[in-house]
Amino acid sequence: MGYFEHVEFKTVDGLTLRGNLYPAKERGPAIILNPGFACVKEMFVPDVAEALQAANITALTYDPRTLGISDGEPRQDIDPVKAAEDYHDALTFLKGHALVDPGRIGYWGFSFAGMVSLTAAALDKRAKVVIAVCPLTVFEFPQDKWPRVLAKALQDRESQLRGNPPFYLPVLTERGENPAGFGVGTAKEDFNLILGAKTLAPTYQNRTTLQSYYRIAAWQPHELVPFVSPTPVLLITPQNDQISLADNQRKLFDRLGSGPKRLHVVENKGHMDVLSGDDFPKVMAVMIDFVREHLG
Repeated sequence: MGYFEHVEFKTVDGLTLRGNLYPAKERGPAIILNPGFACVKEMFVPDVAEALQAANITALTYDPRTLGISDGEPRQDIDPVKAAEDYHDALTFLKGHALVDPGRIGYWGFSFAGMVSLTAAALDKRAKVVIAVCPLTVFEFPQDKWPRVLAKALQDRESQLRGNPPFYLPVLTERGENPAGFGVGTAKEDFNLILGAKTLAPTYQNRTTLQSYYRIAAWQPHELVPFVSPTPVLLITPQNDQISLADNQRKLFDRLGSGPKRLHVVENKGHMDVLSGDDFPKVMAVMIDFVREHLG
């Protein structure tokens, strides 16, 4: 098991984000990692951080704003634009660490954070590499749900201005569905997997504010994707991904511009298990080789 230190850093708007730093044995490159939608740092990323550390690459994981032990109100409020900005401030924090070469820092994101990491890299050329694992690609809401979601979001906005607390929705129902219609959908097994993560991630809550979906609907990440270039990009795509379809991820890859890029398809894996099982060391080796190739 890897060794980590509890750390915290400030954002430009004054919040304190808290996480874990997995220091390498020697000064060198570093990677900033973020988990999936509404997830905390104990979910999906610790094994990756430990593997990077074992390869002498410093890794930083943290609870995104409003989640876990990081600051931010209202709680469980997801803002993809702010999430991208927080990558920038995490990089600034790492630049001042004695074990980190400030010119050899990269971004890493899983699922929702996969797309966030790409937009962050498009805007921040201090990041010298970006790895997106099964990034979400569809941010439109179903036509049969969109008018109601938008109307409810504006009703909630009015309600909050009258002094009421924000309205919350579960991230996933017991049927593995998002009530707002966000995403392609999962399955009951994935719902149980997420809830089971609470044994390792006690700060996780299966809910988000309704305003989170308003912000996602207003977000235009695909317009930024071509500007990731010339930053090197590695896209990890599970062959059987039913949440972010593999074909959609390939189309995303094609839009990444002419800079160095690689698409690695993980056979017989889905969205939720791409970083687990016997194939994990192989997937990890691909990521480590990519970091070494471009960050030294």
